[in-house]
Amino acid sequence: MTTGKPLVELIRDRLAGDLRGLPVFHSVAVKLQQMLVSRDFRIEEVIRLINEDQSLASQVLRMGNSSFYTGLSKVATIKDAVVRLGAQEIANLVMMASQAEQYKSGDPVLDNFLQKLWDHALSCATGATWLASKAGYASLATEAFMGGLLHDIGKLAIIKALDEILQAGGTKATISEILINEILDTMHEDVGNRLMLSWSLPEIYCSIAVNHHNTEYDGNDILLVIVRLANLACRKVGKALTPDPAVALFGAPEAQFLGIKEIALAELEIIVEDAGTQAA
Repeated sequence: MTTGKPLVELIRDRLAGDLRGLPVFHSVAVKLQQMLVSRDFRIEEVIRLINEDQSLASQVLRMGNSSFYTGLSKVATIKDAVVRLGAQEIANLVMMASQAEQYKSGDPVLDNFLQKLWDHALSCATGATWLASKAGYASLATEAFMGGLLHDIGKLAIIKALDEILQAGGTKATISEILINEILDTMHEDVGNRLMLSWSLPEIYCSIAVNHHNTEYDGNDILLVIVRLANLACRKVGKALTPDPAVALFGAPEAQFLGIKEIALAELEIIVEDAGTQAA
């Protein structure tokens, strides 16, 4: 039923309740992340969990054999993938494979947003992974990937909510890129944080979701700093919903925190510019 409420209010109403109802996360991907945090699992459990969803398992194998993992031998089974990549890497791969299916819409305007947002998520994840190793935090590389992949998850939730409203004929508002970007910029960090909490995802990712744009943040939170810098690089090279070629990476506090030199920042730009579609 169409209502006279402003679109922003309709979206807030939709996102005010239980966010677990939004088609944003796959339960298997979330369970794997929770298992890794608890460290109470066996490899056999990881394999069984993934194989419970054959569609997801096929997607994982396809991505595992994509150019994103160049240099690895082909994997034929989930067991092969888990043994070769390890539990943390396979959990990231499952999240990536399952997320790829969520960034779609029958509405051409929203679908365009979602495609750009997915490309940004992958590019940020790739850049964050590279940065973690480059800055001397290789042990955080897999977490950096996940943090980069999910940092804008609030934007996905908002667009999904908007998609539901449009499909139900709940608004007469004219949807424009400017309006959608304004809504996303205003709401996505809080929504992302609440979404993560509702799914009981690790706190380190909740912190990234809510703080990746804040002017005041903890410079000692290395994972957050890494994702913030990768996110800035994506904006600079145009791999973002709101690109900004004027971004000065070398002058960014995040670069200073990590001790990243100008030549490495130029390399980071190349990394994120080339990333994204290679994982598809």
